[in-house]
Amino acid sequence: MVTADLPNNRLSWRLDHLIVAIGRASAWLWLAVLGVVLSNVFSRFVLARGSIALEELSWHLFGAAMMLSLAYAVVRDDHVRVDVLREKFSLRLQAQIELAGIVLLALPIIGLMIDSLIPYAYTAFVYQEHSQAPSGLPYRFLFKSVLPLGLILVAVALVSRASRCSTLLFNFPRAISVPADDRNGGHPHP
Repeated sequence: MVTADLPNNRLSWRLDHLIVAIGRASAWLWLAVLGVVLSNVFSRFVLARGSIALEELSWHLFGAAMMLSLAYAVVRDDHVRVDVLREKFSLRLQAQIELAGIVLLALPIIGLMIDSLIPYAYTAFVYQEHSQAPSGLPYRFLFKSVLPLGLILVAVALVSRASRCSTLLFNFPRAISVPADDRNGGHPHP
């Protein structure tokens, strides 16, 4: 289903803009990942000096960039799905299946994951968890906090998506028309 086929409503429009802004801002993390990986490769193979801190930083930045990109993928409808049968369904049936999947499966599972990950990050903060390697990274709670944050953003993106499905199926919330000049102003499908 192309996201443009689903009608917009005020809630989904605002949530989509928020998620797209966060996704675009977090895209800069990929440049940081690239820089750290290249520095690590240069240090290891040219200078013959490996760095555990750089290795760990590359893993953590990659994980953070990935977690903060997931919600953006949901809003843009660029996530992986099996379209073999789905593409043959009508838009209404696709919306019914998607709404049921979001409400009955995705949001409850994400809620359970967030519920488990918040204490995980908090414990790392309380104990000022750091790498077990002597030259590893401190402040692991910063990276562990990105896990529930990323999933909260995915939940927000799924609520937006569910509201768009609801607008199509039940005309609630009411559909809005998208201004033509705003089409390239941050909407997920410019």
